[in-house]
Amino acid sequence: MSYSPIVQRSIQYIEHHLQADLSLESIARQAGFSKYHYHRIFQNEVGVSISEYIRYRRIANSAQLLLYTDEKIIDIALSYRFESQESYTRSFKKYYNLPPGQYRKMMGKLIFQKEELKLKDNQLLKGWHLSGSHPFHYQMGIDRKVFHKGKGSGYLKSVAVSEPDEFATMMQQFKADKYLGKRLKLSGFIKTKGVDGFCGFWMRVDDHLHDVLQFDNMSDRPIKGDTEWNYYSIVLDVPENSAVIAFGVLLSGKGHVWADEITFEEVDSHTPTTNIDFSGELLDEPINLSFEE
Repeated sequence: MSYSPIVQRSIQYIEHHLQADLSLESIARQAGFSKYHYHRIFQNEVGVSISEYIRYRRIANSAQLLLYTDEKIIDIALSYRFESQESYTRSFKKYYNLPPGQYRKMMGKLIFQKEELKLKDNQLLKGWHLSGSHPFHYQMGIDRKVFHKGKGSGYLKSVAVSEPDEFATMMQQFKADKYLGKRLKLSGFIKTKGVDGFCGFWMRVDDHLHDVLQFDNMSDRPIKGDTEWNYYSIVLDVPENSAVIAFGVLLSGKGHVWADEITFEEVDSHTPTTNIDFSGELLDEPINLSFEE
């Protein structure tokens, strides 16, 4: 059984209640499980406990307020449910290695530096390249203001899209050697704004002849419109004859998509794959050759 849709609903609930009182009991109740069972489900799916997830999302949101508002640190701390400025400072230093006041002073000087990638003309975004049907109609880069955790996220947005079938992807590829015969899970967090086509993660496993062995682009569970940060995953088998694994973030049509905390991990056979089977059902014989039906 896949718990991903249930976990996604819980994360959506958390995102809308970060400044409210969030408890394991209330989240588990909202998901329809006992708190002990749901604690295991969430940690197995996302990789951290619910309490840790809530803590770092509150810290990440507070970091934005430190940089882009003049709110007092104590007010920010209390608004995100920390008992005191001291407890907030301890938690903040755990993730950013600086106390909130020093972070505000040091990082505030950097926020006006432009960190976008524009095709051909600007600096490269390390490890990533832009591709698709009309990559020159899109832009990718680093966003220091919108992020799920840490200090920035990657983004892909439309800048000159005129047709609904145009798309672009920010992508990487790597050798499949270490994962042959294994089941691989790509997961991460995505946030969207104004997506009028669809977007999502994608992953593809190819052999040495560049034939597709496994593929998923989330077309059967697309992300559209405006969405807050949520968790998404793709699970594919890596056959023994695999050569290359490619992956990325896809945006079809107009919109703006952010991605953060992308990870890969090996999973066991109990984790269902999301591979899209294009083979279809093979007929025993040809049918409707006179086009009468």
